[in-house]
Amino acid sequence: MNLDTLHGSKKLDNSATEAKTSRIALVGQPNTGKSTLFNLLTGLNQHVGNWPGKTVEQKQGFFTLGDRKINLIDLPGTYSLTANSPEEIITREFILREEPDVVVAVVSAATLERSLYLVAELIALPTPLVIALNMVDVAEHEGLRVEADVLQAAIGVPVVPITATRAKGISDLLKVVMQTLEGKIISAARLPEIRADHRQALKEVISIISGSVPSPYPTDWAALKLLEGDAEITNMMQSCLPDGKWEAVHDVLREHDDAMLAVASGRYEWVVRMVRAAVARPRPGQISLTERLDRWATHPISGPIILAGVLGIVFWLTFTVGAPLQSWLEEQVVVRLADLTSSAQGSFPAWISSLLVEGVIGGVGSVLTFLPILAIFFAAFGFLEDVGYMARAAFVMDNLMHLMGLHGRSFLPLFLGFGCNVPSVLGTRVIDSRQARFLTILIAPFMPCTARMAVVAFLAPAFFGSYATLVALGLVALSLLVLMLSGIFLNLVIFKGQRSAFIMEMPLYTLPNWRTIGMLVWQRGLSFVQKAGSTILVLSIIVWALSRLPDGNLETSYLAGFGKLVEPIGQYMGLDWRLMVALLASFVAKENAIATLGVVFGNASEATLAQTLATTFSPASGLAFLTASMLFIPCAATVAVIRQETGSWRWTFLNLGLMLFVALVVSSVVYSIANLLVI
Repeated sequence: MNLDTLHGSKKLDNSATEAKTSRIALVGQPNTGKSTLFNLLTGLNQHVGNWPGKTVEQKQGFFTLGDRKINLIDLPGTYSLTANSPEEIITREFILREEPDVVVAVVSAATLERSLYLVAELIALPTPLVIALNMVDVAEHEGLRVEADVLQAAIGVPVVPITATRAKGISDLLKVVMQTLEGKIISAARLPEIRADHRQALKEVISIISGSVPSPYPTDWAALKLLEGDAEITNMMQSCLPDGKWEAVHDVLREHDDAMLAVASGRYEWVVRMVRAAVARPRPGQISLTERLDRWATHPISGPIILAGVLGIVFWLTFTVGAPLQSWLEEQVVVRLADLTSSAQGSFPAWISSLLVEGVIGGVGSVLTFLPILAIFFAAFGFLEDVGYMARAAFVMDNLMHLMGLHGRSFLPLFLGFGCNVPSVLGTRVIDSRQARFLTILIAPFMPCTARMAVVAFLAPAFFGSYATLVALGLVALSLLVLMLSGIFLNLVIFKGQRSAFIMEMPLYTLPNWRTIGMLVWQRGLSFVQKAGSTILVLSIIVWALSRLPDGNLETSYLAGFGKLVEPIGQYMGLDWRLMVALLASFVAKENAIATLGVVFGNASEATLAQTLATTFSPASGLAFLTASMLFIPCAATVAVIRQETGSWRWTFLNLGLMLFVALVVSSVVYSIANLLVI
């Protein structure tokens, strides 16, 4: 089967009406390569959104397989199917209620023992199951050899070895999926058994609830979940059963209050048998590649040095590669387009030309020049996540996190903040402690996101020339220092110095999947362009209108009037009303700071915006503005997510007040010091 024929656009146009549609659910634990397989099969023919009523990401894609149109649903990564998180509930409810035609479980050959625990739960569900044994190459590098045929015979469901990063084994996987869809493969799964001393209790619960379990939940499965203490199933059955039957179930559960351990023990024993049968381990004493690398990456001395070096390389690439591309786009695209528009509008009223040149092109055009910089950031952090370094960064930062009453797990969502503060706040769901989660949410917006860094990358070279990289690193270091000090303050004052333990999985190092990284850059870049074409465009036009009304004079406009109201505050930071307006406009989206400046300075025809700003303001003012941009209140989307995740405007306003105070104070101090040093 040729993989090139899979992507939907090549066949859907000709045979979409004839093809039979099948739904396949993709399930797997984190770090098993599930997203890589999803991107490989669906390419660009996918949709990313949120599950109804949830903020957990939902991915769906389409491709054709033979004469079938396949709707591939990438279910959230989850370690089990117990109702402990939204991801676990979404995964199991989708499989049980939506009844996909096939479930493909992606497991890692390199960490098979951990990956199979989820399979131990999936095979108890009625949907046909196919196991994709991924990362075979990584397992070989670690000295492991997994016999797929033996594993298939032991489990009783199809097992297909694949290497998704190289598209190896995909045709074999799809062949097995097709045969399962057609009913040519009938599985005879060997299910885990509950520990022997609790089997009679399971039979009693099954007997009591038989005939009362609502569809589509299997009776045996519901009984097992009751013994596990699953809150969702317990509440459901309590409402379904008559009082007498529920009392009988409750009596059994009370007599076997350790049943949860018995169920888990049975699954672990099953996993151990499967692994013992199918996995050949390396000889004792052999050191794997991951262990050798982690001796350096997680060392208390070399680890932080490596982390600082990694971040330094990212920013160096941004300024040596991204900044020149941005300048080229500014000069060759934005400026030329503005000139062409001005010459083409000669017969139209002046205000139309001004709207197009200064409002649309001057605002949105300046923001779109960020694309090279954002692409470098997205690719760099996608690369770090793909190779498995993100977990090491969290481990290295654990001691520093403890100063704030947090642990290394909090660094993972904070690290996401380098990309965007919205997923950073959403990512705090991996934190078990409510206090630690709320504290992480409050300090997460201090992380310098790509939008903030794009503003720095746009202005730092103009103000500081060859020192732009050092300035950027200094601003990042300042942001992280403020984040840490704010965390310490909040922990001592609000959370009373509470601490929590740190347990986290260290994934194996893997070779980067350039296709996955490319898809990440494409999706986030497209989202940025869509935002520039909607939110930023609207705000740019509003700013342009305020800068021209009521009499067409910028100095007497409504925008200038508002800016001059807040200018006294800005004077402590060396900012005039124009920079203050740009700073306030960044509340909608951080990129709007540049869009607003593009509108305000839209009459600069021969110089680019960055050069105009550098000649208009002193380096001290420029540094203070960049400092304020890094520390100012988060964008509106982040504020909305903070409100959603905390469920309280009180916590949200606490975050806004803290960041506003810190931005004004720190920027004023930076401006004063810069003036003393005659920057």
